[in-house]
Amino acid sequence: MEAVFKRPESLTDIPTHFCPGCHHGIIHRLVAECIDEFGIREKIIGVASVGCSVFLYDYFLIDVLEAPHGRAPAVATGVKRANPNAFVFTYQGDGDLAAIGTSEIIHAANRGEKLTVIFVNNTVFGMTGGQMAPTTLPDQETTTTPYGRDVETAGFPIRMAEIMERLDGTKFVARTAVNTPKNIIKSKKILRRAFEVQLNNEGFAFVEFLSSCPTNWKMNAQKANQRIQDVMIPYFPLNIFKGALN
Repeated sequence: MEAVFKRPESLTDIPTHFCPGCHHGIIHRLVAECIDEFGIREKIIGVASVGCSVFLYDYFLIDVLEAPHGRAPAVATGVKRANPNAFVFTYQGDGDLAAIGTSEIIHAANRGEKLTVIFVNNTVFGMTGGQMAPTTLPDQETTTTPYGRDVETAGFPIRMAEIMERLDGTKFVARTAVNTPKNIIKSKKILRRAFEVQLNNEGFAFVEFLSSCPTNWKMNAQKANQRIQDVMIPYFPLNIFKGALN
């Protein structure tokens, strides 16, 4: 029988701890496929920050550093400058990148650091209890907004990809999703291009993934996927904001 599916060599063969329906596993696979296809497993260094993203070192057979909360872009900057021939990427959630790490991501991007940033946006603090994040949508219920996010008092959700687009130091900026097979296929193409930007020494690449969090959204995986389509994408439109696919 011909094998039509196999685990990427850069992924460890262990059970996942992520909640059922979480999209981290899909995004991990796409990252691992790019690592294998470009043949860079021996030169790649991942930088993870605090949150569900922190477990990067459990799932990838690559070198991984753990950064303090929000500081992955700063740590990755040091790693890349000390090892300019290495491929360096960060893997961060919205509570990490868009809240406590806002300063780090904006200044690293504006400097044009030769990094690849993978931003997983599920509109909520996932690991720490489901609190409101900077990307939490208007009227979305969280543990700290039990009656829904009130934009009059809590402000509006931050659109990080659009902010990255406006910075002179960025070379490739895109937002994608992995809630459907079609979007997964498109996401792979976008992620490959983000890898190429660094491999070609072009500069800073930023990819935002719209992701589900069924546990903190209090819904099953099917409804969580549909929420991305019906609620998240209208507010966070999928697009290549800067650069283009080759």
